[in-house]
Amino acid sequence: MDRTTRSLAGFGVDRRTLLKSAAIGVAGVASPFVQTARAAETVRIGLDDTFTGTYAALGKNEMIGAQLAVEQINAKGGILGRPVELLIEDSTSGDAGAAVQKATKLIERDHVNFLLGNVNSALAQAMAQVANSHGVLHVVPGGHTDAITGDNCHWNVFRVCNTTAMETAAVASVLIKNFGKKFYYLIPDYAFGHTLHSGMERAAKPLGGISVGADLVPLGTTDFSSYLIKAQAANPDVIIFFFAGDDMINALKQAVQFGLNRKFHLAGAQQELEALLGLPPEARVGTWVFEWYWNQPGVPHVEEFVAKIRQKTGGHVPTARTWFGYASTWTCALAAETAKSLDAVKMARALQDFHLPPEVALMPNGAFYRAGQNQLIPDLFVGNAREKGPKDPEDLFEVTEVVKGSSVAGTLEETGCKMNWPA
Repeated sequence: MDRTTRSLAGFGVDRRTLLKSAAIGVAGVASPFVQTARAAETVRIGLDDTFTGTYAALGKNEMIGAQLAVEQINAKGGILGRPVELLIEDSTSGDAGAAVQKATKLIERDHVNFLLGNVNSALAQAMAQVANSHGVLHVVPGGHTDAITGDNCHWNVFRVCNTTAMETAAVASVLIKNFGKKFYYLIPDYAFGHTLHSGMERAAKPLGGISVGADLVPLGTTDFSSYLIKAQAANPDVIIFFFAGDDMINALKQAVQFGLNRKFHLAGAQQELEALLGLPPEARVGTWVFEWYWNQPGVPHVEEFVAKIRQKTGGHVPTARTWFGYASTWTCALAAETAKSLDAVKMARALQDFHLPPEVALMPNGAFYRAGQNQLIPDLFVGNAREKGPKDPEDLFEVTEVVKGSSVAGTLEETGCKMNWPA
């Protein structure tokens, strides 16, 4: 049993099952198509993501979204009339070497047509280099650091989740207006945290925001007491938490145990349902940005998507990560169908200013890939965590404002992306 099989065994599914699951949707299609499609060459999508470590829950949900998308794509006839198969590899949560090794394997040995991943921004950047060197279309579901579609952008690399600059711009004014101008920052010490920090300072400064201190915290830290003591001593108005996954759970839980939520406002530029579900009710506090939220009354197709994910997860609602995996996988199919080709350059060209259809975008104002950057521009959901849902136990976020991504994305020039296309 290899590392991937071992890590996914905890989810009740083995590698062989995962590889077969992509074809589930074919069963309900008329038999003439099934016979033709099975004879055709399979289109392969490789998912190189985090299934062990700090970000394991996030990677698992991206996988679930990707699986549903593959089932739907196959039920609609596959990609260019060919069945689709999902191959899955565990990058771990913080090992760039493992992520590169798995990405190389998927491309060189498994001959995938598309590469997906990663939750970890540093790993996503490393994978992007591999994908670019091989000329493979790469969609990043959930690695946020700006450089992926900024200074280090590539013609073949697209991203579904927001940039850290977009997230910080969406929430900075809300924090300063409602809670004060003095911020203390707790920052995961790698690309994701660094760009969140610089983005928040850049967004807050014109509004009078002041940094009264900051700490870089290693990924996978379990004891945050020393950092929280320093934050308390700085007497900020707001303590900004830039963590994700288990790190966010541990940091917020300990902050509330220390009583910091009664002295300061706790907040950040990104929060996720996985973390809120992992926290005790009293630690579900603060003002945050959600990048997608499952409770969107009146938005077309959202209820249908939620119901389908509940069927796959034993009743649990989709998270933003679920949607990241779903939208990323559908992006692959839509690129090929629009280009009428699996040629990576043709597909990348087809995605310039491409608007996701409403049943994939699943948000009030839709979402599109900005030309010249390959960054998805969606809505962002600003609001507050809450101890318990008023009607559903997993409705743990109150959305107070839906921010259009185009209003916080900045200009193309400001991103630093200079796209170099193949001759």
